[in-house]
Parts: sequence; structure tokens; C-alpha cells
Amino acid sequence: MISRLSQLFVRTLRDDPADAEVPSHRLLVRAGYIRRAAPGIYSWLPLGLKVLQKVERIVREEMEAIGAQEVHFPALLPREPYEATGRWTDYGDNLFRLQDRKHTDMLLGPTHEEMFTLLVKDLYNSYKDLPLSLFQIQTKYRDEARPRAGLLRGREFVMKDSYSFDVDDAGLDASYRAHREAYERIFDRLGLEYVVVSAMAGAMGGSASEEFLAVSPVGEDTFAHTDGGYAANVEAVRIAAPDALPLDAAPEIAVLDTPGAGTIAELVDQLNANHPAEQPWQGGRTLKNLMYRVTEPDGTWYPLAIAIPGDRALDEKRLEAALTPAEAVPFTADDFKAYPQLPVGFIGPVTAGGERVLGEESTTKIRYLADPRVVTGSHWVTGANVVDQHLSGVTCGRDFTVDGVLDVAEVLDGDPAPDGSGPLKLSRGIEMGHVFKLGRRYAEALGLKVLDENGKLVTVTMGSYGIGVSRAVAAVAEATHDELGLCWPVELAPYQVQVLATGKDQAVFDEADRLAEALQAHGIDVLVDDRKASPGVKFKDAELMGMPVIVVVGRGLADGVVEVRSRRTGEKHEVALADAVAEVVALVGR
Repeated sequence: MISRLSQLFVRTLRDDPADAEVPSHRLLVRAGYIRRAAPGIYSWLPLGLKVLQKVERIVREEMEAIGAQEVHFPALLPREPYEATGRWTDYGDNLFRLQDRKHTDMLLGPTHEEMFTLLVKDLYNSYKDLPLSLFQIQTKYRDEARPRAGLLRGREFVMKDSYSFDVDDAGLDASYRAHREAYERIFDRLGLEYVVVSAMAGAMGGSASEEFLAVSPVGEDTFAHTDGGYAANVEAVRIAAPDALPLDAAPEIAVLDTPGAGTIAELVDQLNANHPAEQPWQGGRTLKNLMYRVTEPDGTWYPLAIAIPGDRALDEKRLEAALTPAEAVPFTADDFKAYPQLPVGFIGPVTAGGERVLGEESTTKIRYLADPRVVTGSHWVTGANVVDQHLSGVTCGRDFTVDGVLDVAEVLDGDPAPDGSGPLKLSRGIEMGHVFKLGRRYAEALGLKVLDENGKLVTVTMGSYGIGVSRAVAAVAEATHDELGLCWPVELAPYQVQVLATGKDQAVFDEADRLAEALQAHGIDVLVDDRKASPGVKFKDAELMGMPVIVVVGRGLADGVVEVRSRRTGEKHEVALADAVAEVVALVGR
């Protein structure tokens, strides 16, 4: 049966949706692929659903190729398994919680580690049953605080999650490699330019965490990489600490009058103007102390001071990743009222008299974490805890100590890579996949054990592997669109060919149908634009919808020719009717 645009459930839009921030969001709505139902929630229309299903097909084929078996869990889940692993609390406000009519706590699944673990526990009890890999493609729910960018950051999304179950760590290594290689094949088939980077495990837990990022200027993830092969999400970059310095070489503390110097820039200007040194003062020689309120998932909170070199900003995403599942927000004016000894803009770890103000052993008992560059013997200009005063020569290990290291300062272009492979370069990407070695966290929490070959009960070790299926639709749209509209690769396009019947003569419509039937006989998906609309409208809609090949049946029909256009290259040429089918089949296959 011929698919006709006159009968397709679609309406194209000439204007961009008001809330569209990125090209994929704008074009998928305008071209009639998706419609907004609520913030971060979208309905899939026929064209969009076809693309989504083709992404799913690629994912299924590659997962089944490594022996993974598909299952499907409910989205509505009981509280108890998530309570057992701690994630009922750890997920915090990101979890959609609800109660049934009997007031039983339920949730909408954000991810399904617990359910997979319990399913295998229910059915398997011997090492002979392993290794095992299971996967599902299913809708997930997360209550994003700021849903944005259409399908790229939603509150409801389609995800492929898979889990491997092995009796030992060597088995987990093999399962992890198999999934990682399958992911490479999936993203190659999707046609995405991607990188594999080291990442943080976050609330998932586990180790050996890696992300697959589609390189894109609209991506929310920043990753650092070098020509020497290093690649990591900035949250996972770990700065190599410099060597400690001898304490006997540190200068004595000196009090510096710095009226109004409440920022690092103002401080540096005053230092160079009023307190010149052999080398001009720079922000990297100063130490700023930032105050945060850290709230644990159970609602308890504590004050945290973070020390970073003054030439760096604090990276909020790095801080979030480092403290998860706790949440950190900067001190408010009300918070500072509880600590009058900490004047904003002039906070330091000690006073001029040597009293320690920050640290668990200080007078305030405020936990004090510092950047890796704050090593023993390093000395700094920092706040004196007196308005309009700073101290120079404040030395770590002599004048103050820290309670631990927190690597959350911003990573900059040109910083040395942790592995010594050269200067870092920063790029942006869309997270498309994430693979984890979960280890035994969930198996231990839920009691997943099997008998080994010696008849001894051992805890199963697990891996977790996710792919953003609906996000892939947007990522491909981001990578392939142009100024005219969407531009799908052949393997993902809802239709590989769009035939435009332009004109009023019935012979034009008859020939469009004949061409469509002939192309369908070759296994090609064809959409015929048979609407009673002007050629200009049909051309604009075809360019907006983005099918790979456009065939125009119109004025040239009288001369026995049709026009064939490649949406990707923009090339167009006339082809004799007798050669049209062969030409289009060849073009689709390229």
C-alpha cells in the first residue's frame, strides 16, 4: 500500500516552537515528528515513531548479536527493592513517587538494576546458569528540575538498559568488553561522530565507568581530550597533585590591608599596586574559600568550605558528581548569619593570630576540603576573616590542614592531562551511552548468590549498560540537519524516498504512484506527496522532513524525465523515466 502525505497524520509548521533551544527540538516539532505534551514530555507522531523504531531495531540487532536476551519490565514499580539498595532515598527529587489506593509507596522506574537482579535471583541459582546478559527497551522517568532541548533532556524517555551477570570478575571483564564493542557498532550504524570517555558512576555506583558521547556543540557534557589519546568527561578528570614543598621554605604570615577587595580580580589589582613582589601577583597564587550547604538524601545537612586557587571557578557539575547523592548549594545570606566569623569575600582558613577557622578541628567545626593543588608547603594569599584584610604566606601543613581533597575546580583548555599525554582540549558532547562495572553492590543488597563449582555460595557480579534510544533520534538530527531542515541517513529515515507530484495533470499523480510501487518492489520505503498544494509548499516540506532522496514528477513528465535530488548533498539532475527506478535504488544504496 502506498503511503500518501495527504493521509499521513502530520502537520508541518512554518514557525519555530517558542521553547525550542536547539536545532533538533525546533526541526522535529516543525516537521511533525513529535509534539509537546508537557515540559520534558513528548508524543511521538507517525514520522517520529518510525525513526525511533529504526533506532530500536539497530540496538536490538547488536544486543542479540552478543547473546543478550530481551525482557520487559513494568514502569510502575514497588518501593521495597529500591529501599533495599538505598536508591529510594539516594535518587532524591529526581524520582517520581506515588501511592496506590491502599497507600502503598510506588515509583516510576528511572532505571531497573533492582528488578533485573531480583528476576535473576528468582530463576537462577548455579554458576552453570552464568554468564547471562539481559536487556530491555523501555520508557524511563526522571523528574528533571530543568527539562530542556526537546528529546535531549526530558522527564520521560526511551532507554535501552542491559545487565550482565557473572560468577567472577574475569567474567564481568568479558561481558563489559562485549557490550562496549556492541556499543561501538551501534553508534557506527547510527552514523554518529562519537568518543568514549572515562566517566563518573554517580548514583549507579560501580567502577570502570565510561560514556559514549556524540560530539555536538549543543551537548550538555564537556569532555577533555588530548592528541595522545586521553579522554574523560570533565567530572572524571583528576588533576595530578604537585609535589609537597618544604615547610621551612615558606614565608611568614603577613597582614595585608585590601580595602574593598572582595573578589580575586580586585585583590590581585591591589596586591600589584600596594604590595608588589618580585613576580607580579596572579590569581593562581591566591586561595579562595567557598561556602556550601550540603544536604544528604535523608534531609540532614552540613556546612562545607571548599578551597580552590583563585584563578579558577568552581565547576558546579563536577561538584554535583563528586558529592552525589548529596546536593550542594552555595551559602545564602541567612547561612552566613550563623557564622559571623566568616565575612563574605574575606574568608580564610586561619586568622592573623593563628586561630584555625575552617576544618573539623577548627573553632567552627566546618568541614574543609581543598583542591589537589593545595599541598603541604604551598603558601597562599587568602582571606584574613576580617573585612578589608587578607593574609599572605598562609601555608598548608603549617598554618592550616584540610579534611580531604575535592577536585572540583574548572578544567581549562591547555591544562596538562593527568596521564601526561599532553595539553587538554575541551569539547562538548551528548551522552548517548554509559557502561558500568557495577560489581556486587546490587547483588549483595538483594541477595543474588549462586553455587559455584565447589558448591559454595558466591555473590554474582554485575555490569550495567545503557543507551538513550529516544535521545539518539535527537542526536542524529543534530548531526545531520542543515539550514533547510532535517536530513536523515538512509538507515534511520522514516521513508527513504519522497516522491513529489507537482502539477494538476492526473498523469503526474499516476506516474508518481507507479514510481512508488516500483520502488516499493525493491524494498524501499516511499512517501508520495499527493496533496493539492503548490510545488513550493511541497519542496519546502520535503526539505524540512528530510527524506534522503526526493523524486519530483512534474513538468518534465511531458519530455519523459523526472528530477532526482539527494537531500544530503543537494545535488539534483533529470533522469529518464525508464532509468528512474534504477537511479533511485542506486542512490538509496550509497
